[in-house]
Amino acid sequence: MRHFRLVMLTFAAAMLSACAHQPLQPQAATEMAGSQLDALAYGGPVDTPAPSRRAIAGAPATTATVAGSARAAPAQAAAPTAVAQAYAATPAAMPPDRPVLVRAAMPESRAPYTLDSGDRLRVVVFGQDALSNTYNVDAAGRVTLPLIGAVLARGLTTAQLSGAIASRLKAGFIRDPSVAVEVETYRPFFVLGEVTYPGQYPYVPNMTVENAVAIAGGFTPRAHKYDVVVTRRTAGLPEQIKLPLDAPLYPGDTVTVAERWF
Repeated sequence: MRHFRLVMLTFAAAMLSACAHQPLQPQAATEMAGSQLDALAYGGPVDTPAPSRRAIAGAPATTATVAGSARAAPAQAAAPTAVAQAYAATPAAMPPDRPVLVRAAMPESRAPYTLDSGDRLRVVVFGQDALSNTYNVDAAGRVTLPLIGAVLARGLTTAQLSGAIASRLKAGFIRDPSVAVEVETYRPFFVLGEVTYPGQYPYVPNMTVENAVAIAGGFTPRAHKYDVVVTRRTAGLPEQIKLPLDAPLYPGDTVTVAERWF
């Protein structure tokens, strides 16, 4: 047991003697502590040049620490940007009773009104009192005038119909006719579904879908109030469009208010 203790003491003395001949420089100790702090602060190892290489280059002791901070700063600054992008990519929460709707593209202004069955027109032929009168657009989309007979009106504006009547009159009846056409009464529109008073109503210029619902007595408690389905004739063919309440309404449209699920 004594021999073992003697050997251990001799080994410890030799180790202390070796350390005394190679003391740790204060500058190197400071750098090692700085590198450890950098690793704790920025979450990664920091490259520290060897003391001998730094002594040859003549660089200051803080070079490694500054370089490590410069490398770590972009990674730290990029984190808020990634979080912001992830937050921006998250869709906004919608009320549970309002689904995401795809609204029909609406023109910036109303398109010129085109005639169809049910319109009542005032046709004036200047200097020809026998031809000036009120005419209805029939189910075939035509107006019938004396002398020239039926003239197609469906899909035409009032200006286009004026030109068509003038051309027919000029063909063999009046040398230089002057014709004016205006809408005296628009064809009615219809409101169906979840409204208080569904039915047929006379059209008023510049109406919206919301105006039509208001004329029909407003929504019922079970109505879906965010958009409606409008059936509209385009080029003589019926077409169903999902429209918001502020969309323009046209004569002859059929507004259908659906029932909500919840």
